Amino acid sequence: MDTSSLAAQLGNGGDYTVWDMVAGADPVVKAVMAILLVASIWSWAVAIAGYLRIRAAERAADSFENRFWSGIALDDLYAEAKDRLAHPFETVFVAAMREWRRSAERGAAGAPMAELALEARLSKVMRVAITREIDHLTGQIGYLATLGSAAPFVGLFGTVWGIMNSFQDIALASNTSLAVVAPGIAEALLATAMGLVAAIPAVVAYNKLIGDLGRYTGRLEGFADEFSTVLARRASSS
Repeated sequence: MDTSSLAAQLGNGGDYTVWDMVAGADPVVKAVMAILLVASIWSWAVAIAGYLRIRAAERAADSFENRFWSGIALDDLYAEAKDRLAHPFETVFVAAMREWRRSAERGAAGAPMAELALEARLSKVMRVAITREIDHLTGQIGYLATLGSAAPFVGLFGTVWGIMNSFQDIALASNTSLAVVAPGIAEALLATAMGLVAAIPAVVAYNKLIGDLGRYTGRLEGFADEFSTVLARRASSS
């Protein structure tokens, strides 16, 4: 870091921009800034992709539930969905229907104990399907939490490193004037600022997406419970 040239620039009334801070920073601080910049861009990509994925799943759920409760025969709906599996609701529905059909083919319905065993199997099949689908829907959202917690400390490391070098340069120059001290410290503090810029949107996006995902999971589990009741009632009447 060339503190003498920066001091001369400030002394002549020149502008000291953010780009000047980045360009004049220590190589380690520059590397920290580059890492934070890439991490921030990736976090925005993850957040946008997660938001679009959850919104699409919610729209598909609305359409499927309207179709399910419209009075369509379950076998007809199964025939439509079994080879498509376009969203979690269809996947859970098809998984349960397959298990119910296997039980019907084996004649496992009618007796009270058989019905209880069928309900248990249906519940397990749908629970496994829900877990798998929610894991897929979650994607890389957990990355946002990692970035939100780690980015400020990465930026702080860059700041500490930059300030250490600034004080070394000050000692070598034997000059403690503000024009010599300020540029190096400003460059170092920029790393902390970038860490916060990367962390804050990531934390906000993570909380938003996790909340949406939790509501969607509750909705999917509610549908599974209702569908399990429908199938159990159907098994009792068969």
